[in-house]
Amino acid sequence: MEGSLEAPTRHTIPWRDAAWYDEAAVEAELRRVFDICHGCRRCFNLCDAFPILFDQIDASSNEEVADLDRQQLANVVDACTLCDMCFMTKCPYVPPHPFDVDFPHLMLRHRAVQDRKGGTSLADRELARTDRNGKLGATFSGLANWATRVGNPVTRPVMEAALKVDRRAHLPPFMDTPLTNQAPAIVPPPNPDGPAFGRKVAIYAGCHDNFNDGTPGFAAMKVFAHNGLKVRIEHPDCCAMPKFENGDLRAVASAAERIAAHFAPLIAEGWDVVPLTTSCALMLKFEWPLIEPDNADVALLSKHTFDVSEFMVRLSKEVGVAPIPPMPKTVAVHFACHARAQNMGPKAIEMLRLIPEAKPQLTERCSGHGGKWGVMKVNFDRAIKVGKPTARSLLKAQPDLIVSECPLAGPHLRQVIEATGAEPPARIGHPIEVMAAAYGL
Repeated sequence: MEGSLEAPTRHTIPWRDAAWYDEAAVEAELRRVFDICHGCRRCFNLCDAFPILFDQIDASSNEEVADLDRQQLANVVDACTLCDMCFMTKCPYVPPHPFDVDFPHLMLRHRAVQDRKGGTSLADRELARTDRNGKLGATFSGLANWATRVGNPVTRPVMEAALKVDRRAHLPPFMDTPLTNQAPAIVPPPNPDGPAFGRKVAIYAGCHDNFNDGTPGFAAMKVFAHNGLKVRIEHPDCCAMPKFENGDLRAVASAAERIAAHFAPLIAEGWDVVPLTTSCALMLKFEWPLIEPDNADVALLSKHTFDVSEFMVRLSKEVGVAPIPPMPKTVAVHFACHARAQNMGPKAIEMLRLIPEAKPQLTERCSGHGGKWGVMKVNFDRAIKVGKPTARSLLKAQPDLIVSECPLAGPHLRQVIEATGAEPPARIGHPIEVMAAAYGL
């Protein structure tokens, strides 16, 4: 039977259970799920994991999953970016369907097995240490930005050889001063005439927001304060999404416990928590409770966490927003995968529709970046290929502005637009930046 009459659900992840790491059991489950995918093929136009799977099956002697060897199974896992789109938008067999297919979390399980065996590459391990990298990069920002700049003939070939990071891939530059260090001097006081005066919001600056690009944070704090909110900026630690991608669930659980404990007293005092990055919001709201289902602080944080655009739309419905001057611009909005995976609808579009005369246009396709996945030499060309239909869709309306809720998707889409032969915009920022511009902030 295809589909289910019940709402999709997800199982908790039993990462502490030794049986979860049994390689024979994982291989058997891969073959079971891949056989279901082979008979369905509804996800053929998502990430390259599915075309790779189907092409390998079609090229096998009997055109069956049973013909695939372990390396061919691993090829599929390696191509998965954990975007969650198959689970959220395509698969008719997700739990509670009897087939019980959760493709992304099965890929995660395979990676967890490999990580436990020491199979995570040096590059993946080191790139996942985003807090350490961010602190070092900010301390030595001049040197770091010179070394990571695309086109550097000295350092980028070395990085490609040593870390397998493609020399053509954009790497985010570092700020001189982390956002949290700037915050005490720059967070505006709440506007007493704002409709949300009396409310409080703690902005969770993810690693990229804190160390690489503070622009979305600057915009968010100004928009929130203008609407009357008391604002603070927090970065207790990395949400561990890069380590989640590696299958290092012990590290993810540790981060969840620490960060949830940090925010628990603030939530008790009435603060809402708003991550600036969609991947961070996805971790706090959905992935952490599946990894730490018995942790009360994690459950509390999940309940009180809101995506930036989601939070603004919520304010507009509950108390209204401060008057916004007209802004007659067409805005192409990339609906990032990890925004879609939060199952909240296209909140960026809803938020931008609050601006009089603005014309937001939605593109619901993957950028192809996939976090650190897309910068690796083995994946970069594939990341560009996946992003090309997205770029063409964004450019179709000849927009005045292009935005994405994913901070890594924006610069990557600029590279994709260049690859199509079109002229990329100077910046593809966050939708909250458009709100700040409309307010004149």
